[in-house]
Amino acid sequence: MKKFALLLLAIVVAGMAKAEDGHQLWLRNKVVGKAVVKGPKCQAAEELTRYANHDMELCLDPKMDEDAYCISGHTITAKNTTGLLYGAYAVLQQQGGGAAVREGVTEKPFYRLRILNHWDNLDGSIERGYAGLSIFWKNPAQPIDRELVKEYARANASIGINGTVLNNVNASPKMLTTTYINKVKEIADILRPYGIKVYLSVNFASPMNVAVKGVNKGKVLKTADPLNPQVKAWWKAKAKEIYQLIPDFGGFLVKANSEGQPGPFDYKRTHADGANMLAAAVKPFGGIIMWRSFVYGAAHSGEDRVKQAVSEFKNLDGKFADNVILQSKNGPLDFQPREPYAPIFDNIHHTKQMAELQITQEYLGQSRHLVYLAPMWREFFGFVAPEKLVGIAGVANIGLDRNWCGHHFSQANWYAFGRLAWNPNLTSEQIAREWLGLTFDAADNQALESVMLRSREACVDYMMPIGLHHIFTFDHHYGPGPSEFQPNAPIEWCPVYYHKANTDSIGFDRTHTGSNATAQYREPYCQLYDDVNTCPERYLLWFHRVPWSFRLKSGRTVIEEMDYRYARGVSEVEDFIRVWQAQKGCIDQQRWQEVDLRLQHQLENAKEWQRVCMNYFSGFTKQAK
Repeated sequence: MKKFALLLLAIVVAGMAKAEDGHQLWLRNKVVGKAVVKGPKCQAAEELTRYANHDMELCLDPKMDEDAYCISGHTITAKNTTGLLYGAYAVLQQQGGGAAVREGVTEKPFYRLRILNHWDNLDGSIERGYAGLSIFWKNPAQPIDRELVKEYARANASIGINGTVLNNVNASPKMLTTTYINKVKEIADILRPYGIKVYLSVNFASPMNVAVKGVNKGKVLKTADPLNPQVKAWWKAKAKEIYQLIPDFGGFLVKANSEGQPGPFDYKRTHADGANMLAAAVKPFGGIIMWRSFVYGAAHSGEDRVKQAVSEFKNLDGKFADNVILQSKNGPLDFQPREPYAPIFDNIHHTKQMAELQITQEYLGQSRHLVYLAPMWREFFGFVAPEKLVGIAGVANIGLDRNWCGHHFSQANWYAFGRLAWNPNLTSEQIAREWLGLTFDAADNQALESVMLRSREACVDYMMPIGLHHIFTFDHHYGPGPSEFQPNAPIEWCPVYYHKANTDSIGFDRTHTGSNATAQYREPYCQLYDDVNTCPERYLLWFHRVPWSFRLKSGRTVIEEMDYRYARGVSEVEDFIRVWQAQKGCIDQQRWQEVDLRLQHQLENAKEWQRVCMNYFSGFTKQAK
């Protein structure tokens, strides 16, 4: 009888927690199919007809702002069908237990450009992708998975994302061949009803690899010099070809003269020369050029890497065409668990700018660790006013894994990016609460919200506290590698370059006595960061070189503080596991088990970081004794 009772209890619990695989993301509304929707036939009407649990009316009002919507009772009003779609998703999210709809209040996006950047390669692989192969690219002879791309479009539209760059910034020239442009058209046709434009990353040397009709007798060029008339003609012809197939094509994203990529420096030209040449090609069609400021190892090779963006772009401010946007990472180095904000945002005043955020957790445990990134992005907006930017781009974490993102909680970062692109003043707590309400039905969401909000700080603690940075295992950027030095690699790829630990001291001197990177910041941050007594301790070893005996506000020495922070990070992950295991039976079995396995793995990794880093750094202090 006892065994039978336990079996019966297990069956009841299993029935309460229905199996899910995460593929529906936060769009878990059940098909109702009973709503009558009055108004224009559009994607919003289709969504509401399928999922709404009451009748709705859709109205168009040309006086409203672009993409804005207003919900009043069972009526959604917007200027265009994209606004109606955003309003429809707001209604469905309220119905699904997520964000509350404010009756009679108009919602409109803060940014016009709310764009995902996919680092997908044409062979289907994804650079810094941790959730399987590309949903867009594979053998060009194979058809596109139209249903999957449609599901992708729904997910993006539901959080207000209105653009997607379909390929890697380390772009192949093949992207601009007819074969692939035709594929881009197919994708654009699927995304268009959801208000999403397509963009492409382009290789600056494409004219030397791809022929265009009517230019150089249909042969490839011998140069990509942006001031060369044939090069200009090539890009104009290619732009025309694309826009004839895709009239609402968004434009190009460019990585030039960084990490070996070709660019205008190859011809002794400037970034402005290169960007403006491309801008002229797409301007007649309303296109834009997003020119990345992630540059190092070219014109200012040997300079402190975090200074090179300002060094290359500051004197060009105001020289870019009006449809060029400078796209800069949130920090000056490379998506570290914590960086100060990038000072390029302080030094560019006459050129449009957008921030590039990384959703895909390259340096934050990838899709193996639960790390909620909204607190990091909110930290950035505390230094860079949202109104200073014309948009934000997010490096996507999406692949062919059934749950899209590898880790179920990594979906929250895709969601949070879209919500902050819509409204950068939303709090991390609001977004976490929305996502949890839409994603898990019976869980203790208050406890899970606490885990999410603490997770980024925990990651900083168990990876690189008090300003340590870029001490990952070489190249793949996953595990700890503080001792690594590759003699055949650029020094700025090597962890020892960033902490410079020896028996006396540790840290990178970026003050006026060192690389003087602090001088690139506006006041009060220039002086604040330059003085070791006022520099926030979270940036201590980023800006300062200090002796091991230096005492922090806690009274602990540097090595003692490291020991404390690494242990605290491990302890936090242990608590995350405790909270998650308490949800067993409340969350469907598959997702609970998959997250639990990832959390166990995260704990192993956190302990490894603690062991490797403390053994390495404490070795210097022991030698000193």
